[in-house]
Amino acid sequence: MYSLLLGMLGFLLFFLYDVNSFTWRSRLLHKSFALGVTLLAAATVLDLAAALRMGAFSGLKDLILLVAGALCLAALVYCLFFALPFAETYQDTDGPPAVCDRSVYALCRHPGVLCMLGMYLFWGLGALPATMLRNGLIFSGLNTVYVCFQDRMTFPRTFPDYPDYQKNVPFLIPTGASIRAAWRTRRRSAEEEGSP
Repeated sequence: MYSLLLGMLGFLLFFLYDVNSFTWRSRLLHKSFALGVTLLAAATVLDLAAALRMGAFSGLKDLILLVAGALCLAALVYCLFFALPFAETYQDTDGPPAVCDRSVYALCRHPGVLCMLGMYLFWGLGALPATMLRNGLIFSGLNTVYVCFQDRMTFPRTFPDYPDYQKNVPFLIPTGASIRAAWRTRRRSAEEEGSP
C-alpha cells in the first residue's frame, strides 16, 4: 500500500512540475520532477523487494521476465535522460526550448510510456502473486494521463514548434513512417552527441 501511495504522490509532483513550467515558474517547484522520479523509483523498488521476499523471480521464465523488464527500464532511462538534450530539458535555460524530433522522439511523441508499461508488465508478471502488476498498471495509467496533459497543455505552451511536431509524429503508437524517420534521424542524433 505504501508503494502505491508513493508512486501516486510521484505523479502528483510530475503534474505540479508541469503546471509550474507554464504558470508560476518557481525555482523551488522546478525540483518537483526530480522528487517525483525519486518517489516513483522508491515505490518500484519496494514492490520488487516485496516480490523477492515472496519468492518471485525464482524460475527461468521469471528470470527472463526480470531481464525483459530491466531492458525496458534501460530504454525508459535512455528516453528521458539521454535521448533528450539534458540541459535544455531539465534545467532553466534562456529563450524558448526547441522540440527534440529525432531518434526515439521521431518514433512517437512519448516513447517513455511504452517503455514504462513494458517494464511494469514484465516485472509484474514475474512477481505474481505480489501487487507489483496492479501497482505497475496503475502507474502506467497515471503516466498515460500525465502525457496526455503534457501533450495538450504543457508542451504547446512550452515549445513554440510543438504544434508542428504534433502534426508530424504520432502520439504513442509508432507508424511505418515514424519508424523510418526514427531510423534516419538516429545517425544525426549520434553525431550531435559526439560533437564537442
